[in-house]
Amino acid sequence: MGLLPCAFLLGLLLLLGQGTTQAHTSPGENTLEEQLWPEGQSLKSFSFFCNSENVPSPGSSVPSNSVHSLRPSDIKFVAAIGNPPDSGTDDLEKQEWTEKQELQACMGVVTVLSDVIRYFNPSVLKPICPLGTGAVGRAAAEDLWIQAKDLVRNMKENQQLDFQNDWKLINVFFSNASQCHLCSSTQQQSHVTSSLDQLTRTLDYLQQEVPKAFVNLVDLSEALRGSHWHQKTLLSPTAQPCRCSGETSRLSSVVTQWAYQETWERLLASSKYNEQESFVVVFQPFFYERALPPPSGEQPFQDPTALGLTLWNSMLQPAGQKDEPFSAKERPLKCPSQENPYLFTYRNSNYLPRMLKPQVKTEVRDGAEIRCSDKDPSDTVPTSVHRLKLADIKVIGALGDSLTAGNGAGSKPGNVLDVLTQYRGLSWSVGGDQNLSSVITLPNMLREFNPSLKGFSVGKGTESSSGAYLNQAVAGARAEDLPVQARRLVDLMKNDKNINFQEDWKIITLFIGGNDLCDVCDDPVRYSPQNFVDNIGQALDILHAEVPRAFVNLVKVLEIINLRKLYQEKNVSCPRLILRNLCPCVLKYDDNATELASLIEVNKKYQEGTHQLVESGRYDTREDFTVVVQPFFEKVDMPMTPEGLPDNSYFAPDCFHFSSKAHAHAASALWNNMLQPVGQKTRQHNFEDQINITCPDQAWPFLSTYKNLVQDYGSQLLCSDRAPSASPPTSVHTLRPADIQVVAALGDSLTAGNGIGSKPNDLSDVTTQYRGLSYSSGGDSSLENVTTLPNILRKFNGNLTGYAVGTGDANETNAFLNQAVPGAKAEELVNQVQTLIQKMKSDHRVNFHEDWKVITVLIGGNDLCDYCTDSNLYSADNFFDHLRNALDILHREVPRALVNLVDFMSPSIMRQVFLGNPDKCPVHQASILCNCVLTPRESSQELAKLESITRAYQSSMRELVESGRYETREDFSVVLQPFFYNIRLPVLVDGRPDVSFFAPDCLHPSQKFHSQLSRALWINMLEPLGRKTDTLDLMADIPLSCPAQIEPFLRTPRNSNYTYTTTPAIENWGSDFLCTEQNPSNSVPTSVHELRPADIKVVAALGDSLTTAVGALPSNSSDLPTSWRGLSWSIGGDGDLGTHTTLPNILKKFNPNILGFSTGTQEETAGLNVAAEGARARDMPAQARDLVERMKTSPEINVQKDWKLITLFIGSSDLCHYCDNEEARSAEEYVKYIRQALDILYEQLPRAFINVVEVMELADLHQGQDGKCVMPLPAQSNCTCLQGSQENLPEMQELKTVNWDFQSALSTLSYQYLQREDFAVVVQPFFQNTLVPLNKRGGADLTFFSEDCFHFSERGHAEMAIALWNNMLEPVGHKTTSNNFTYSRTKLKCPSAENPYLRTLRNSQLLQNQADTEPPVLSWAVPVAAGGGLVVGVGAVMTWRALRGRQNENSPLSLNTMSF
Repeated sequence: MGLLPCAFLLGLLLLLGQGTTQAHTSPGENTLEEQLWPEGQSLKSFSFFCNSENVPSPGSSVPSNSVHSLRPSDIKFVAAIGNPPDSGTDDLEKQEWTEKQELQACMGVVTVLSDVIRYFNPSVLKPICPLGTGAVGRAAAEDLWIQAKDLVRNMKENQQLDFQNDWKLINVFFSNASQCHLCSSTQQQSHVTSSLDQLTRTLDYLQQEVPKAFVNLVDLSEALRGSHWHQKTLLSPTAQPCRCSGETSRLSSVVTQWAYQETWERLLASSKYNEQESFVVVFQPFFYERALPPPSGEQPFQDPTALGLTLWNSMLQPAGQKDEPFSAKERPLKCPSQENPYLFTYRNSNYLPRMLKPQVKTEVRDGAEIRCSDKDPSDTVPTSVHRLKLADIKVIGALGDSLTAGNGAGSKPGNVLDVLTQYRGLSWSVGGDQNLSSVITLPNMLREFNPSLKGFSVGKGTESSSGAYLNQAVAGARAEDLPVQARRLVDLMKNDKNINFQEDWKIITLFIGGNDLCDVCDDPVRYSPQNFVDNIGQALDILHAEVPRAFVNLVKVLEIINLRKLYQEKNVSCPRLILRNLCPCVLKYDDNATELASLIEVNKKYQEGTHQLVESGRYDTREDFTVVVQPFFEKVDMPMTPEGLPDNSYFAPDCFHFSSKAHAHAASALWNNMLQPVGQKTRQHNFEDQINITCPDQAWPFLSTYKNLVQDYGSQLLCSDRAPSASPPTSVHTLRPADIQVVAALGDSLTAGNGIGSKPNDLSDVTTQYRGLSYSSGGDSSLENVTTLPNILRKFNGNLTGYAVGTGDANETNAFLNQAVPGAKAEELVNQVQTLIQKMKSDHRVNFHEDWKVITVLIGGNDLCDYCTDSNLYSADNFFDHLRNALDILHREVPRALVNLVDFMSPSIMRQVFLGNPDKCPVHQASILCNCVLTPRESSQELAKLESITRAYQSSMRELVESGRYETREDFSVVLQPFFYNIRLPVLVDGRPDVSFFAPDCLHPSQKFHSQLSRALWINMLEPLGRKTDTLDLMADIPLSCPAQIEPFLRTPRNSNYTYTTTPAIENWGSDFLCTEQNPSNSVPTSVHELRPADIKVVAALGDSLTTAVGALPSNSSDLPTSWRGLSWSIGGDGDLGTHTTLPNILKKFNPNILGFSTGTQEETAGLNVAAEGARARDMPAQARDLVERMKTSPEINVQKDWKLITLFIGSSDLCHYCDNEEARSAEEYVKYIRQALDILYEQLPRAFINVVEVMELADLHQGQDGKCVMPLPAQSNCTCLQGSQENLPEMQELKTVNWDFQSALSTLSYQYLQREDFAVVVQPFFQNTLVPLNKRGGADLTFFSEDCFHFSERGHAEMAIALWNNMLEPVGHKTTSNNFTYSRTKLKCPSAENPYLRTLRNSQLLQNQADTEPPVLSWAVPVAAGGGLVVGVGAVMTWRALRGRQNENSPLSLNTMSF
């Protein structure tokens, strides 16, 4: 007999050991049931929350009258039946122990169910498990019937249970000793019918005797299968043999397991147990996840709680949709939904059997037709695989898994069991059923070219069947199985008399990986990307070593994650139990699970690894053999129906394997991939598109390989001397081409290769990045076919690395060291540099410290395209800064490197192309991308500005390189390659520019153009500086040069004997005034919010020694520092703007008659500069009164009518002495005095605009730098809190905190003086994040500081004046919060026609609650500083160097990360 009762519970207990609750030892304290499993303890540590709307309050609802609308709250009683079989012993003591353990396990499960139901119905009664008599030899069905009788008697005797009216939940557990339930078809049907017959007596009895009962029929055959306990405890009589026919693979087991469940569901749904309103029997299956049980034979049970909770969840799943396998892992407890608040039966589930009979109607398969004009073979049998035509193929074979074996390809919808059938004749890559007009497969397409093709499979069967032929794919195979398949395939071909093994050309398609991905979470080591690639490599090695004349398609593993869409869509009919068991690693996790992210990463690494394996050249060592990666499965979207649901017509009935429809699509995609050039192959197949079979190119009719990519743009290199240096050079100035081992590139879409390989008029393809064809870093094919710098260098060094191949973005593996990003501007170059360095350091192919590198940089085009939108943001100065920052990082961090800095193409070329071809160029689209270049009219002012800024960009590049900044190391140099400076555009006979040199967007160069760029770059690299070609004629025939025999080096300034022209010394620190809007208001404004610079009549200043300009010029006396008030940034008026940059000198350009500024050094000429050396915040009220008095007594000033600009800057002295009296120097005290001063000005002065400048940061100052600049003792005594900064870091951190508090306190002042129309206070924050100025060698630039190492020099004052002026013109809330210490005479901003006013809160349109936007902060390499009465920038460098060893980051630092 095959039926076993609930003995599994004892098995669980024995497996649990000490994991279950032990019985109490004190007799009489509790009932036996309570001792075995105390009530309320099963869910003690389990969180269970259901919507309160679905949980009725006690007595609030009337129990249902129908079992088909039974809610959990209706259940009053839970029980279970199923006794252990013959224990195999007459030992009464042992039998008593066994019965007790069995009862404990049973009580555990029913107690769990009771405790869950108690959440809905607190009055549920204690559960029971009636114990069978355990008579020796009793049949299982007989014992189950006796337990049912005992249960009925117990229920009738239970005084708390209303037997007639209370709803009962009864669980009937059984298992099968035999494994016939794993057989298929009629065997399985017969077995289930037999099992149901044995249960009928018990179920009939319950139906007859028990009113209002929901009966779970729980099958635990799978849960017990194979357990040691099952064998040792003689759970059942000797298992009855059941000889299953057919395969016993995992697929077979999963499908038959599902069919077994379906058989039970179908029988019960149609039985008498589903006809009544008060009684129902529902089948509840328990199946393992495929990964369970563990190999050791251990069971996954933690305790009976897991079984009880799984059973509960199953009751809340509709019949026919119980697809969650048993798992010991904690699962979320299901809750009744508002839509379905009841326990599911077959009737309320609207159950329909899913295992339909095969449809009588024959499936219509769509065929295809090939209309290619040339179907002929080569004139003679080719000897090279790179000259192989389709008609030359005589033999076809395939390796792989069930997708190649054709499982379910011809199965009718709904016939899940038929998925076990392998329809090899329909297989996409090797099937040969019928012909192309009815079945689309690769062989059927090839037979259109060669009807004598051999090797394809036909009909059905396994790999061993006669019809399989050379389709040696095995269902369920993984990558580790491929070598065996390859061995078998080779032997079959060798031994087949119909195949001329040596002479016949063969196509072999290898596709594997789905099963590896489905298993990777269970054994990450076994299915690691490295093992995956290695196993494929072993199979390819066999083919490469033994098979002549072969073209091998290595199809990338598909993007498997999209299978989740089909699994998760409940509106699509799929056997989810099968899906989940076949591929648990894809389907069993939540959407945001880390395991899922890991799977996606492994999937990507599988794909990348196959590329790397093949592109290593490992299989291109013979002329008659190659392996080509076909990537059409790399990105696969789930096909969708018009209703937006996953389209399961592309899948076999198991929703995992391909239907014939999908096989046809895969075949056409493979065919097209084979004909597409390497690097231009489709990586994503859209199954929803109509099948399109392309024809070979008439001019190039060969299957595409890595060596026959393109024929039109190759070059010949005729150099006889291609040898490297005798020993690796240590100097970049003796570097030969053959010494180069690594090539890399940075830039924008031109270097990324956008549109290089796009066909004419295919505008959408311009987004494709053809990196393998890029002039400076592409490595597709070879120099004979594709001219690029790497392909030229590979003629000197075959081991060159770093170049890009194929297509894709910078993150793709095949991009390698081409880190250019489409759309990139100069400001993004630093990020590219950092990414490049990280890749070079981490990639095993690059010896970062020893390999010589060529890095090509081309940037600037996109900056010019957007110049007119923000001339300040895209200024030449900013371009210079961004480029310098990027090159600085390369110079600092990359050893052994030659950097090509390529001049960019003039925008005028782009204009010529568009203006000359308005019918061919997409003017509208391109104008959006490059508005500033394409939209200005000819001879317009905008165009003149564009040409001017272009020249400024180019000049800044030359200035940067010729500064010698990057010639300080023997192993590093930056060389400007100017070939792009002048482009001679090719012109057709009709006078129009030749657009064949451009991509379809007329913006990006085509491959023809890139080929010329490559040649020009190479020639530039060999030309000495001073004699480099700066013109490129695109139509010219440019032969590749060879290194000179005498000096065969790549040219640098030193080996060219070239001396850069020196930059003339800067004579003064004045500025150029470029503003055109200089006029005052038409009438004197009455509102400060409409105040123009030219309206200012009076300037004044309050502050400390920074405002008195101590040390601005060198002094003859070190004891008595001089205050150069006439040079003070905010109030000085010496000379004019052309020689001295100060705020008054700027204002003189608007109003030459301005009053109040200081001149000279004497107090008598101080004007309205009331600042005093050593002043602190407490002195500001006195200074304010002094200022008011001076204004009122001045005969030149009309206090009532003249507009006044007053600048207040204080706080450094307060911070310098904070440590002397911490309580007296709080931020509250500090801002209190400033507010008092402002109150005085507010009350006494009409028509005033007040600048309050935030105090600078002073933390972490040191007292000197490398002995080059030592603070004199008087200076040290002026700032006692900075002494010994390194020795007292906690105090310095405290100082930094107070410093920030001072800044924060000041930031609110602008909002406190809003009442008057003619008065405004505006906080100017340019010192909020003070950044150090650097010299050419990366150290602190001491020219910004006075000789005492504290105060600013005249140059520093000029920079402060520029920063203050620019802040005044910037809207509140968007002001620059850092100072750009770089020399330029053109940094002054101008009032605009739209906003000609000094900016206040009101004219900035900024309310108080909107003033929280942080403006961008400039980033320099080293933090800096200055001190408000005492300014120190130098000491920061010493602190930085001292702390540098503790810094793990290479990113620039600001005062927010390291302050002083």
